Amino acid sequence: MEKKTKLTISGTAKKSFKNIEIAKTQNKNSVVIDKQSNKFPNRSGSSRPGSFKPKTGSTFNRGAPLKPTYAPKSPAITNDFERRKLAEQRATKRLKGDNESKDRKTLKTGTKKRELKLTVSRALSDEIEARERSLASVKRARLKENKNLAKGEAQESLKPVKRDVNIPEAITVRELANRMAEQSSNVIKYLLGMGVTVTINQTLAADTAEFLVKEFGHNPIREEKAEEIIEKIKATRVENLKNRPPIVTVMGHVDHGKTSVLDVLRSANVVSGEFGGITQHIGAYQIESQSNKLTFIDTPGHAAFTEMRARGSKLTDVVVLVVAADDGVKPQTVESIKHAKAANVPIVVAINKCDLPDADPQKIKNQLLEHELIAEDLSGDTLMVEISATTKMNLDKLVEAIILQAEILDLKTDFESKATGIVIESKIDVGRGPVATIIVTTGTLKKGNFFVSGLKWGKVRAIIDDKGKNINEAPPSTPVEILGINGAAKAGDDFIVVDNEKEAKTLSENRAQESKDGKNPLTFASQDSAFSDKSTEELNLIIKSDVHGSSEAIKNAISQIKHDEVKPKIILADIGMVTETDVTLAKASNAVLIAFNVKPSKEAKKLAENEKIKISSYNIIYEVLDYIKQKMSGLLTPDVQETITGSAQILEIFKVSGAGKVAGSKITEGEITSTSDVRIIRDGAIIYTGKVGTIFREKNQVKQVSDGQECGITVKDYMDFQKNDTIEAFSVTSTERSI
Repeated sequence: MEKKTKLTISGTAKKSFKNIEIAKTQNKNSVVIDKQSNKFPNRSGSSRPGSFKPKTGSTFNRGAPLKPTYAPKSPAITNDFERRKLAEQRATKRLKGDNESKDRKTLKTGTKKRELKLTVSRALSDEIEARERSLASVKRARLKENKNLAKGEAQESLKPVKRDVNIPEAITVRELANRMAEQSSNVIKYLLGMGVTVTINQTLAADTAEFLVKEFGHNPIREEKAEEIIEKIKATRVENLKNRPPIVTVMGHVDHGKTSVLDVLRSANVVSGEFGGITQHIGAYQIESQSNKLTFIDTPGHAAFTEMRARGSKLTDVVVLVVAADDGVKPQTVESIKHAKAANVPIVVAINKCDLPDADPQKIKNQLLEHELIAEDLSGDTLMVEISATTKMNLDKLVEAIILQAEILDLKTDFESKATGIVIESKIDVGRGPVATIIVTTGTLKKGNFFVSGLKWGKVRAIIDDKGKNINEAPPSTPVEILGINGAAKAGDDFIVVDNEKEAKTLSENRAQESKDGKNPLTFASQDSAFSDKSTEELNLIIKSDVHGSSEAIKNAISQIKHDEVKPKIILADIGMVTETDVTLAKASNAVLIAFNVKPSKEAKKLAENEKIKISSYNIIYEVLDYIKQKMSGLLTPDVQETITGSAQILEIFKVSGAGKVAGSKITEGEITSTSDVRIIRDGAIIYTGKVGTIFREKNQVKQVSDGQECGITVKDYMDFQKNDTIEAFSVTSTERSI
């Protein structure tokens, strides 16, 4: 029995077909379709519609195979009307998008599937054919879409980016441009347009920088000043307050026994270690008495150390004023009282040397009345104790008075916060590098802490107490030496512990920048240097000392040396040993090189010998000042005094063979010798100054002629004599001056 195949066509059937033949060629179905309007020919047989889709023959699709497409079961369609209705329904569904995913899949599968689908659609409907998109158009659309997207992203990326720019109190043009991500040249051009000429390294004030940031379309954010940040760190937490030992400063006139008293209290011989028995540095020590810890600061009494005493008074809680009972109130005693009162610090008076026969403690109390220090036995409120450092008399009473005064003050601080303190001295040790002596004021200093001190910063590598022992931490009121600072700290600077290395570096750099910007580079360092007489001689000085305090004291003392004709000029004042660089600088600047409590290195000493540069070493500040005054005196012009010894009138002029022109003269006053300095005066004007060559008298050479005598006189290197000229003899005496 011949098998019949049913053909099912999907789509809108708006055109009729005729002569549909189903043939089997080589066991394959072939379809031949003739288009004809408005009817389908009848087909015999009823098989499952959509069971398979016949493959196209050469007549339809040039041999492209057609894969069968299966459809769900449906009743047999027997007439043309039902076929058209079904085709319209399926075409409508496809147009509404029910088969969008299938269409996309078909497009991806390749050319053959696309050709099959389009061909069938075209055969069914011209409208469907018009609605279909080719693969090339899809690709073009996607390319266009990607291109537009890329263009939009590029335009978006070209839009200026608004940044948050941190602005410190001072910032360079370069740094500001970097923070804005702008070119430095653009910033400079903008400023030039405003009439401001700057360089890339020029420093801008915070207000100017803020204006520029706004002009370039960014958001300025003002940074806190370094000092504001540090003040926040220093803030003491009230909930962790505990009692701390008092800080006591020993002050008074030189040689009144300050260090001797402290020496006895700590049972150590310090005075013998000081050159000349005079304290050159601030010493800090901690003692324990009656289960109470006391921190003592010993200050120098010499007038040159005024700033060191002032620094000690600012740091202290109690001032112990030492006055010698056999000497009385002296200038440095009065100065110490002023420092203590300026710092609003209570004073305990220790009247020392009461064991001497000529001691008069009552006289001291009466002298102190003039300075508003009234003893308790005179109905005052100032504690005064009569002591003797030599016999250790009443030293325990002195300690009791200090402890009593500290209890009244009720000294408390925070032990748990970040450590802060004051640098009281600094030096450069050959083996250990920069060393800073500090007193911790709040918090507990620990080994490994990062810190800032003035313009320097560092990490605590070692903590050494006043007895020379290494310790791991230092509580408040403890004097210690710190290793690990990146340079010589300045005495009087604060000491602040911070969280990490980055913060320490940043604060140090900001402080340095703010300090630099605070100075006006267009102003002179001093009015004296700006308007001084250029004829004034200058003595260049290079000073190397062991500690910063000594260097500071020497500079202050030198600045007090005043003279109209010569002045000292310090071109370098630093701490540490004398190096080759110092010697080279001394040679280049013709400077006097002074070493105070330090020695030159071997290399520097050898170089100084080769260059014939003198290195003057001293241990006592008096000697330094005397030496500088001596060197300044050498630059003073001596006092010159001129005395007229005689004069002669020229009467005739003779020519003598071998001698040239000889002035026949008569001595009118005094005497003229063969070694006299003379000047030729004509019509009241001096026309020549020289020395006598030869004196002739009656054709004989003589050594001198006196008043009333006639003679012939020659003058060295001069023969232009004329009658009536006057020959005047004179002598000059010079007297050296000193400062």
